[in-house]
Amino acid sequence: MTTYVEKLYDGYGQSYDIEEVLFEQQTDSWHLIIFRNRMFGTVMALDGIIQTTERDEFVYHEMLTHVPLFAHGNAKRVLIIGGGDGGILREVCKHPEVEHVTQVEIDQAVIDMCKAYLPGHSAGAFDDARANIVIADGIEYVSTTDEKFDVIISDCTDPVGPGEVLFSSTFYEHSKRCLKPGGIFVAQNGVAFMQIDEVVTTRRRLSPYFTDQTFYGAPVPTYIGGLMTLAWGGDDVAQRQLPVAELRKRYDAAGFKTRYYNPEVHAASFALPQFIQDALQDA
Repeated sequence: MTTYVEKLYDGYGQSYDIEEVLFEQQTDSWHLIIFRNRMFGTVMALDGIIQTTERDEFVYHEMLTHVPLFAHGNAKRVLIIGGGDGGILREVCKHPEVEHVTQVEIDQAVIDMCKAYLPGHSAGAFDDARANIVIADGIEYVSTTDEKFDVIISDCTDPVGPGEVLFSSTFYEHSKRCLKPGGIFVAQNGVAFMQIDEVVTTRRRLSPYFTDQTFYGAPVPTYIGGLMTLAWGGDDVAQRQLPVAELRKRYDAAGFKTRYYNPEVHAASFALPQFIQDALQDA
């Protein structure tokens, strides 16, 4: 049995036994592999970095979706940047108040591959009548569109290579332009213990455009190293300080079940460890 070793960090990594290679492609610019692992099911890795796994994807996708949508309370139009595996789209489509979802993915092949090898991620969401799939560059889309959204979710890779622009001031500026009044922006922002510089940089880059810019956390086993930070940008602090009773009311009214998210976890996720608070204070 061969082993896949992730080396996202210098001097530290994690390994997965490969039971079966389902797909592998090497080009001049990237390497993609999808394989089966006994613990995590189907695993997708790009350029030596685990992107998603069948077993624990629900933690990440639920927290990146339901926190901003329940905090907003009446999101009719949602924009997803990236997220070609369909997990975010699946969770957004569970919200009955959502009338339209635009997803901007740079490569149709990513969607097709995930439909084939990770069908549970999208669970049919790409066929939802409310979904509008746009194959385009994310930063180009937010820079040029006239559409306005209640919630924007950036489900991007780490800030290396093509994904780096989705952590730029330009991307945040245009994302804010695309938000309706009272809109909320959220984004994947790495594991804080390992990537605290990313947290600090994102805070600084968000601050010119959002009155309230902070982070909330979710422990995703695949993204090893502790609490994953999810960036939050808005202009109304009250949106992230809703009492659990109000969140419970909205959650119960939505009428769907979750596996990780609940109103208590939602409220608690904004309580950040002291080392993150200290870093943000310095920022």
